Amino acid sequence: MKLLVIIVSYKVTDLTIDCLRSLSTEIHRVPGARVAVCENGTGGDAEARLRQAIDENGWGDWADLTVIYPNRGFTGGNNVIIRKAMESADPPEYFLLLNADTILEPRSLDALVEFMDQNPRVGIAGSLLLNPDRSIQGCVYRFPSIASEFERSLRAGPVSHLLSRWTVRMSTPTSPCEADWVPGCSMIIRRQAVEAIGPLDEGLYTYYDDIDYCLNAKRAGWATWFVPESCVVHLEGASTGVTGRIVKRRPTYWFQARRRFFLRNYGAIYTALVDAASIIGLAIWRLRRWVQRKPDNDPPYMLMDLIRNSVFCTGFGVRVVENPAMKEAGQP
Repeated sequence: MKLLVIIVSYKVTDLTIDCLRSLSTEIHRVPGARVAVCENGTGGDAEARLRQAIDENGWGDWADLTVIYPNRGFTGGNNVIIRKAMESADPPEYFLLLNADTILEPRSLDALVEFMDQNPRVGIAGSLLLNPDRSIQGCVYRFPSIASEFERSLRAGPVSHLLSRWTVRMSTPTSPCEADWVPGCSMIIRRQAVEAIGPLDEGLYTYYDDIDYCLNAKRAGWATWFVPESCVVHLEGASTGVTGRIVKRRPTYWFQARRRFFLRNYGAIYTALVDAASIIGLAIWRLRRWVQRKPDNDPPYMLMDLIRNSVFCTGFGVRVVENPAMKEAGQP
């Protein structure tokens, strides 16, 4: 198999069908490509609706449906498909992790595959991501650091300028370039990279998984690149409700994933410094915002939640992120 596109669907059945419809005009551009949909614990009539859409539209010759319950998050849902494919008689050369809330533009698939074929030392590559209004989302990023966490929380122009070389989000180039990490909503992974570093860290549940995977790939000698010729429209946050444009309280598992990422990859002292930088920066910003009467666009209770979920309050143990769906199902 050349390419296996993995779509994890949780409470976005209509969007998943729209994503499959956009794939139907692109999948045949890559000979030997297939799509695996993982219905990730939505329940109700989600499975029936997905099967009906696949059957009625004639997508069954390239699309398969796997149903799991309860929801295992982005990492667990993808890993079900990745492990099964890796154990098959014909494992794919490439895996494409594709969010259900995406619509593929023409040549989005073959542009990624062609780039990977031409660059054998690249282990991961990401697409150009667009909002529905065609504005560009974040596509190219640096790894987070103490400096970047302080800069992002403080939001002071002179400090941001001084720390610009550590800012996480980079400007989006018009030609392929190397990046520290790319978003997992449209991220192609070479099979040899999966063999070297394994599947996604299921302990992260849903967030920080793409950053973590690109970091592990880099440490294993695999580069990550951005490929703007592959263009995907992304309806950000459809499953979780957490987006850069909607002000909503961050779920506890976001903070837990953040803590796990830093502790596992950088250790206790570094994580403590990261948490301190974030808390101090945000506290100063909240005070400055109040004094200057600036609009409050922070997620509700952000400072309190940041403190409550920091290593200073929760300790330095590396823990698995709590899966709320497992709790609802009565599973540990």
